Amino acid sequence: MAKKVQTTTIDSVEALQARLKEMRAAQAEFATFSQEQVDKIFYEAAMAANKQRIPLAKMAVEETGMGVMEDKVIKNHYAAEYIYNKYKDMKTCGVIEDDAAMGFKKVAEPMGIVAAVIPTTNPTSTAIFKCLLALKTRNAILISPHPRAKKCTAEAARIVREAAEAAGAPKGIIDWIDVPSLELTNELMHDADIILATGGPGMVSAAYSSGKPALGVGPGNTPVIIDSTADVKLAVNSIVHSKTFDNGMICASEQSVTVLADVYDAVKAEFAARGCYFLKGDELDRVRKTVIINGSVNAKIVGQSAHTIAQIAGVEVPKSTKILIGEVESVDPSEEMAHEKLSPVLGMYKAKTFDEAIAKAERLVADGGYGHTSSLYVNVNEKEKIQKHYEAMKTCRILINTPSSQGGIGDLYNFKMAPSLTLGCGSWGGNSVSGNVGPQHLLNIKSVAERRENMLWFRTPEKIFFKKGCMPVALRELSEVYGKKRAFIVTDSFLYTSGFTKKIEASLDEQGITHTSFWSISPDPKLQDCLKGLELLRAFNPDCIIAIGGGSAMDAGKIMWTMYEHPEERFEDMAMDFMDIRKRVYKYPKSGTKAFFVAIPTSSGTGSEVTPFSIITDAETGTKWPLADYELMPNMAIVDTDNMMTQPKGLTSASGVDVLTHALEAYVSVMASDYTDGLALRAMKLVFEYLPRAYDNPNDVEARDHMANASCMAGIAFANAFLGVNHSMAHKLGAYHHIPHGWANAVILTRVMRYNAAERPTKMGTFPQYDHPKTLHRYAEAARFCGVTGKDDAEVFEKFVAKIEELKEHVGVHKTIAEFGVDEKYFLDTLDEMSENAFNDQCTGANPRYPLVSEIKSLYLDAYYGREASSYED
Repeated sequence: MAKKVQTTTIDSVEALQARLKEMRAAQAEFATFSQEQVDKIFYEAAMAANKQRIPLAKMAVEETGMGVMEDKVIKNHYAAEYIYNKYKDMKTCGVIEDDAAMGFKKVAEPMGIVAAVIPTTNPTSTAIFKCLLALKTRNAILISPHPRAKKCTAEAARIVREAAEAAGAPKGIIDWIDVPSLELTNELMHDADIILATGGPGMVSAAYSSGKPALGVGPGNTPVIIDSTADVKLAVNSIVHSKTFDNGMICASEQSVTVLADVYDAVKAEFAARGCYFLKGDELDRVRKTVIINGSVNAKIVGQSAHTIAQIAGVEVPKSTKILIGEVESVDPSEEMAHEKLSPVLGMYKAKTFDEAIAKAERLVADGGYGHTSSLYVNVNEKEKIQKHYEAMKTCRILINTPSSQGGIGDLYNFKMAPSLTLGCGSWGGNSVSGNVGPQHLLNIKSVAERRENMLWFRTPEKIFFKKGCMPVALRELSEVYGKKRAFIVTDSFLYTSGFTKKIEASLDEQGITHTSFWSISPDPKLQDCLKGLELLRAFNPDCIIAIGGGSAMDAGKIMWTMYEHPEERFEDMAMDFMDIRKRVYKYPKSGTKAFFVAIPTSSGTGSEVTPFSIITDAETGTKWPLADYELMPNMAIVDTDNMMTQPKGLTSASGVDVLTHALEAYVSVMASDYTDGLALRAMKLVFEYLPRAYDNPNDVEARDHMANASCMAGIAFANAFLGVNHSMAHKLGAYHHIPHGWANAVILTRVMRYNAAERPTKMGTFPQYDHPKTLHRYAEAARFCGVTGKDDAEVFEKFVAKIEELKEHVGVHKTIAEFGVDEKYFLDTLDEMSENAFNDQCTGANPRYPLVSEIKSLYLDAYYGREASSYED
C-alpha cells in the first residue's frame, strides 16, 4: 500500500516535487486495480460531482466574476453526467479488446501522472471532466488552477477526490497547486508524464514546449454561415442560445456570422426581434476598441453580459440585450470583430454567394481559429454545399444547424461526437489531437455532425381499466391472467377506516389471494412512512402490491415497490436529478421481477397511476424528492369512478386544477409530441367542462367520470412529455409552506404561463427538438381547442388566462400565496433557498423557458403579493 499522504500546501517547487513523489507511489498502486474497482470509483466520483453542481457554479461566478451561474450548473452537470454516460462501459484496464480469430489484443496501461491546466472560463466543470478521465484510466492527476479561480477549482477537485477515495482509490491520487504560479505550472508540466492543457495560447504553447506529451487546445474563432436555404428562425435562435450560454465563454462559441445576401434582412430582423442590438455609428468603433486591445481580447469583458460590455464601452443599450452585433466587411486581423471575443459580441458579414461566404469563413479561421470549430446553417438536402463547406474548413468540428457552444462539446445536439470540455484542434491548431479529448486521439479526424432530435417514446402501464364500476372486474385478472397468490395493499388511514379497501379485500378473498394492508401513509408521503411499510412488505413477501388512494398512497407504494425489489439500492441515488433520462448517472434496476404493481386512484388529480413519478418527503430534512424513472411505472391502473364519488370540495378543487396544470405543462414541454398533445388537449377541455360541475355537485356521476378520465389522460401526457417549472415551484411551496399541491400549482399557474409565453425569454430550454421560443403559440392552440377565440395568438392567450382565472375562482382557489396563511417573514426568509431548490427540481429541465433562479424568485414574490406582471420578457 502507498504511504499515507500528508495534506501539505503546495506553494513551492520543493513542496510540489515532494508531492509528486508521493503521487507516483499512489498511482503505482492504482495501476494494479481491476476494471470493476475502477468503474466503481468512476461512478462514485461522477455522482459526487453531480450532486455539487450548483454550489460549484456559484463559487465559480463569485470568485471569477465571469459567466452565468445557472449556465455553469449545466456545465458541471454535463461534465459529470455526460462524461460518465459516454465512458461508463469503456474498458480501460488490462486487455480491452481480444479478437481470438485474428489473434489480436489491445492492452491498456496508465501513463502515470497527468498535469492538468484549468482555465478561468470553466474552472469547475473542466476540473471535474479531467479528474474523471484520470480516474477512468488509472492515472494520478495534479491540477494547476488559474490564479483567479483557484478556490472553486480546488473545491471541485476535492469533491471528486473524497468520493474516489471513499470508493477505494489510493489516497492522494488527485491533488492541486494551492498557490498557482507560472513557475510551479512549468515545473509540474516538466515532471508529469502527460499534460492536459486548457487555457490561453501562451499556456498551451508552454505545454507543447515542455518536452512531455501534451493534449492541448488552440483558440477558437468559430465562423458561422447562414445559407439562403437555411431555416432563419432556427439559425438565429440557435446562435442566440449558444452565444449567450455562460456569456459566450465556451471556446466553440460563434464569433462571426456570414449571411447570404438574399436572407440578410430576414436574419437581421430575427436577431433584433430576439433582443440583439446592432451597433450604430461610432458605437461599433467604441465596442471594437473595448473588446480587443492590442490584438488580444480584453480580459475585463470576458464572460460579461452584453449590457455590461456596452457600459464599459460607453454605449447605451437595453439591459436585456442578448448580443452586441457589429456589421463589418473586413475579415483581416486588423478588424477587431474578426477575432475571438469570449463574450456575447458578434461580427456580422454579408456575402453575395455561397462561395464568397466560404472564403470569408476560411479567412476567419486562419485569424486564430485553425483547427477548432466552424458552423453552417443550411437545408440538409443541400449535400453539395455541406460537402463544399467541410472540405474547405480547416477545423476539427464542423457543425450543421447546431448552436456551436453546445454542439462543439458534443452529445447534446449531436450523438456521435464525444462529450468533452477539452477540444483538440489537430495539427492545424498546433495540437496533438484533432477530436474532443477522450482516451486516445492520434489522428486528425474531421467530424461532421448534423443536428439531431432525440428519439421520444410513449409509455403507459401494461393495462388501464376505466369506467364506473370497473374495479371488481379488473381485479379478477390478478388470479385469472397473472396467477398472483399474495397481495399487499398500501393506503392511508382514512381510506382504510372508511372501508375503501373492503371491496378489494373481498375480491382477493374470492380469488383465494392472501392479503394484508399497510395504511400509515401521510397525506404528504414521507420516506419514513415507506421505510416502516417496507419492513412489513418484506416480511409478507407478496407477489402483488396494490396502492389505493390519492397521489400520496400511490407514490409511497412505488417507493416501497422498488426498495422491496432492490434492497441494495440507495434512495439518495434514486433521487439524483438528470438532464436526460437516458444519460443519467444512476440507472434504475428493473422492477416487476418480484411483484406486480397495481395503482387505484381515489381522487381525480395526480395521475400517479399512469406515471413514472413519485414525490416523497424526507421528514428528517424536510427535503421533497421528485423521483422519476420508467421503472416506477405501475403495471396496471384501475380508474374506477366509484372510488372518487366522496371527494370533498377542497380535494375536488385542488386535484382538478392539478389536472389542468399537468395538461398545460405537458403541452408546452420541450418534449411534447403528437402522441402526448392529443391527450393533453382533451384533458384540458374536460377540466373546463366538468370540474365546475363536480365541484358544485359532488354526486354528478358524469362529471366525476370525465374528471377521472381527464386526470388519467393528463397523467399519461406528462408521463411522456414531462412537466415544467410550474411544478418545480409548486413542489417547494408544498415542502416549505404546506400548501396543498394542486392549489400550489394553481396559485402560480397563469403567472408561469405569462413567463413561459415570452417571445424573447432570457434563455430557452435546452432540447434539440425545441428550436425557438414558441410557447405563446402553443398556449393559443390549447386555448382554441378549449373554445377560446381571438384575432391573434396574443389575444387568444389573454382570454385563455382569463378563462383559467375564472375557473380557479369558481373552485375556490386563493389568488395569492399569502392568502393560504403563509407568514410573510418566513416566506421571505426561505425565498432564496426555495427558489434555488425549485430551479434544481427535476421538472425544471423540460420547461420551454430555462429559468434563472432570480426569475423564479420574482415569480414567487409576484404570486405572494398578488402583483400583476403583464409580461415576463427578458
